[in-house]
Order: sequence, then structure tokens, then C-alpha cells
Amino acid sequence: MKHKDVLNEVYNKALEKGDNACFIELLPEVKSQLELIVLRAELNKGLITVLITLLTHKIVNASQDIRFHQAQQNNGFSGRSIDKEVVTPFMKSVGFPSMSESGWLTRSLEQPHPYTLDYPGKIKPDALKKAFLDLIDHVQTNKIAPDVVLLYLFTLLIKQRESVKLELAKPHSLSIISIIRLLEKHFTFKYKCSGASRLPTLAIYAIYLCMMKQITRYKNKILCSLEKHNCADLKSGSVGDIEIDNDDGSVFEGVEIKHELSINKQIILNAYEKFKSYNTTRYYILTTLDMKHANWDDIEQEVKRIQRIHGCQVIVNGVYSTLGYYSRLITDTSEFIKNYVDLLKVDSAVKFQHKVTWNNLVGFGV
Repeated sequence: MKHKDVLNEVYNKALEKGDNACFIELLPEVKSQLELIVLRAELNKGLITVLITLLTHKIVNASQDIRFHQAQQNNGFSGRSIDKEVVTPFMKSVGFPSMSESGWLTRSLEQPHPYTLDYPGKIKPDALKKAFLDLIDHVQTNKIAPDVVLLYLFTLLIKQRESVKLELAKPHSLSIISIIRLLEKHFTFKYKCSGASRLPTLAIYAIYLCMMKQITRYKNKILCSLEKHNCADLKSGSVGDIEIDNDDGSVFEGVEIKHELSINKQIILNAYEKFKSYNTTRYYILTTLDMKHANWDDIEQEVKRIQRIHGCQVIVNGVYSTLGYYSRLITDTSEFIKNYVDLLKVDSAVKFQHKVTWNNLVGFGV
């Protein structure tokens, strides 16, 4: 494999696994050393860049002694060239701490000595130098696999990146159809990370924030706070992804939102289990998927049955048509967009890639 392929493959694996990645093969000492390096990544960009270059090259060329990082060294290779041409551009592209050109431009790292445990370069603090050289020694002596180390390193960097606040675009004066198209592109982008299914919920919640202040139906009603994305409705006590209560705390309206999933009779039955004990007057089941192939006879039959035995009006519809309709009811659609962006900033299920994609779709950049 080429260096670029390795970086992309390990990065995508880190995105997909996230906090669920298992690193039992790494000793606690090794994990602590990697955590220290990531903690100081912004202050020591050259060091983490060099480490990633060495690990990547070891994966590409297992027989190479990566301690000999310069071509003029005995059986050495040009780490700086690989870094400049591949690693640093990659790190910039994914929002990791990066040098302007190469980590080997750092004086303490460019010395013509192999990265052995007695390397004389003045890497500060001493604990960071020890962690860096120990990791290289571990990898070179086959005590730990370079791909596992790189995966853990990327997992830590992604977690650190997610904690950084990113300025997000709040476009104004967009037409309703432009807003819906923008949101559809944001929801359906081919993300490498989890959390995309949360985006439609945030959009529906964002427009409810507008309607609660402007629509007579919701006068004196309470829009409940969003539950955590991984919290089941039955466990949390919520009737759905979104809940509106009366001022006495009783449930007035609920919304269940599905992403790229067709609504069928079973989904309606599952929803009914959530609200059947409450005097809910209206319950929406929305999906981002086109419903033209749905079994509407079954759906309508179940909707009528629930209304007959419970009294609640169940409404099955598309997310986009619902957003379009609600957007025509509110006075200022830019407030709706502002609400959505504000939710993107704080929701724990929203990842860095979702935010960057939003900015790119708007043409804002990062």
C-alpha cells in the first residue's frame, strides 16, 4: 500500500469505530505515552507529524528500521520527503495539528542521528521525548504493531478535534426550497463517522423552536429538551425524539424521526407503545426516505385503528415536506437556520465531519 492509502484507511477506521475501538493489545504505558503526545499536539506539531510519518512508513515497508529517518543514514529513508508530500497535506485536510511544510523542519527533530533511545535532540519536555523515543523503539522491536498505534493515535486526535469549537456558517436570505435542498445534502452526505441520523431530528427541533413562539397551536405549550441520541425513548420516558407538553406536564404532541428508513406498520406500532398511556392529541412519524413505495394501505389502516381506540391523530410524512410546510408558517426562516446551527454546535452526537460538511455545503470553508 502507498502512504496515502494507509493514512486514509486507518483514519476511516478510527472514524467508524470511534470510542468503541478496542485496544487491549496496547499496554497502559503505551496508551499514556500516546495520550501525552496528543495532549501536546498543538505545542509540538512537528513531533506528532514525525511520529505519524514513521508509523505510516513502517506499515508500508515493514522491513525498514524507522529509527533511521534520513536517506544519508545507514539503510535509512527520507522521512521528510514522505511527510512533505503526503503526511502534512493529509493532516491539514482532516483538521489535525500540522506543520506548514514538514515536521522535520523542527530543529530538535532534524538532527542527523537515528531516533534511538539515546537520541541527542533537545525535545522538551523530557517526558515527551521519552514517550516519542519509547514508542519508536516499541514499534521497531515488534513489541507493538504500527497499525494499532496509528489507529489509537488517530482515535485520540479525532476525539480532541471534536472538542474544538468550530465557527459555523449561518446563511441568511435563502429561499425555502434552497434551505430544504441544503438540509437534504447535509443529512445524506456519505459520512465516515456516526451521528448523521441525528441531523434530521435537530432540524425538526430547530423549526419547532420557531413555531413555539409564533403558532397559536403551541401557545402555553412546552418544548421538552432533546434527549441524548443513544437514549431509548422507553428508557428515558419520552414519547419520541421530540416531545411537546401542556403546561401541566401532560404530553400534548410527539414526533418520531427516522433517517433513510421507510415507515411501515411495525414502526407505527412501536410508536404507539410510547404514547398509548398519554392523552397525546397528535403524533408525527417522519422519515427522510421517499415514501412512494410504502404500503400506504397498511399505514392508513393502523392510523385509523389508533385514532379509534386512543383518539390520537398519527401523521406519517416526509421530513423534507414537513420542513417545507413549517417553513411557510414561520415569519423568518433565517431564525430556523440559526437554531439548527446552534444545535449542531452543542449536540454530542454531531461530529467534526458533520460541521465541516455543513460549512462546505454553504460555501463557508473551515
